[in-house]
Amino acid sequence: MLFAACCLAFLAASPALASETGSAEAGFLRAVNATRASFGLRPVQLDRTLSSAARSHSVQMLRGNYFSHGDFNGRMLAFHVRGSVVGENLAWGTGAYSGAGTIVREWLASPGHRANLLSASYRRIGIGLAHGTFRGSGGALLVTADFAG
Repeated sequence: MLFAACCLAFLAASPALASETGSAEAGFLRAVNATRASFGLRPVQLDRTLSSAARSHSVQMLRGNYFSHGDFNGRMLAFHVRGSVVGENLAWGTGAYSGAGTIVREWLASPGHRANLLSASYRRIGIGLAHGTFRGSGGALLVTADFAG
């Protein structure tokens, strides 16, 4: 089971253990950058501020049992995200549908997600993951990828 949502916006200027989550986030970064490279794009760099915003959102969705961008612009402002363009991809899945490669492939198949993933304007990314029971599914992974340029 995999669900995804994306958001693109323009702005003027009980989660797993930290080490386990960090490793999984690194796997998502590798999958994103491998995909970008296959399209001749520069890699995005992991950004601490974006990562904090992304992790916070994934945890909030898990705890609140909802799947939505919510007030994306407000969240970017609250975390002091800077950039002329920002966007967000969301996904959640269980089992084989929660792997980085699977989720990135699904993002590529969706026009809005693809636009965020392959935007040459984006130079930075934050990836936030949360694991737990979500919408009645145990072992779910919620993914937030926040992009900025």
